[in-house]
Amino acid sequence: MSRTVHIIGAPVDYGANRRGVDMGPSAIRYSGLADELAAAGVTAIDTGDLLVPRAEERDPEREEPPEGKAKFLRETADVCSRLADEVAASIENDAFPLVLGGDHSIAMGTLGGAARDADVGAVWFDAHGDFNTPGTSPSGNVHGMPLAGALGIDDFADTEWANVPRLREENVVIVGLRSIDDQEREAIRDSEVTVYTMSDIDERGITPVVEDALDVATHGVDGIHVSLDLDWLDPNEAPGVGTPVRGGVTYREAHSALETVAERDEREDVLRSLEVVEVNPILDEHNETAELATELAASALGKRIL
Repeated sequence: MSRTVHIIGAPVDYGANRRGVDMGPSAIRYSGLADELAAAGVTAIDTGDLLVPRAEERDPEREEPPEGKAKFLRETADVCSRLADEVAASIENDAFPLVLGGDHSIAMGTLGGAARDADVGAVWFDAHGDFNTPGTSPSGNVHGMPLAGALGIDDFADTEWANVPRLREENVVIVGLRSIDDQEREAIRDSEVTVYTMSDIDERGITPVVEDALDVATHGVDGIHVSLDLDWLDPNEAPGVGTPVRGGVTYREAHSALETVAERDEREDVLRSLEVVEVNPILDEHNETAELATELAASALGKRIL
């Protein structure tokens, strides 16, 4: 499917527990994103990066927050609000927004823009649940909260910048979960979010799991958002992430998953936005995680061997 893609960089590390993820957009571009997208048959327009103040300009200390707090929530709110505007503007201009993170807190902005004038579902490729809130997070790191934020859970219920009313729990699917906090587990069990763990992928295979996830996410909505956290992959495949968890998907499984997304999109025109997050070049080895990010984005947008 021929389309115009707007590349939007969101060099954010407000939500992360380790420095360096703000350089993710640059690393992904440097790793050949333009060439990969061209090979996928899309016209890519790089709109540049959002302006994000450096850490030294906002707070020199990253101390543990008081109970019930989140680090840099005000700064995260500002960036997500501006990112939502950028994503919405791309869609209004008949372009497809491809957002490059930065840490996963930016997902609240991407989703907010994608759902501004449409009901959306979401497929969340991630090792983690991202279902903490300021009141439950053990660390206060907002990159562990974006799904709860977008769904308006607890502390996020009245936050206009985070809560996405046109995203419903029954259309949200987490694929590849393998690391979760106790309170997150309880909250997800109490929700209508669908979860496929790594055990499900092991037992059933990646393609059937992703097909089922797409069935859930696309049911009764105008389109879907796909959020790809590179820590979804096994650290042997993607070492350059801040919160690696052993036992993730393989290189080939990841490509198969994103190719399945593209195939569904070709048949039904369901893909509304895509983000690739948590690439940290400081932790990477020869930029291989950033290179993998470019390949997977291209697979999601239709690149094939034949």
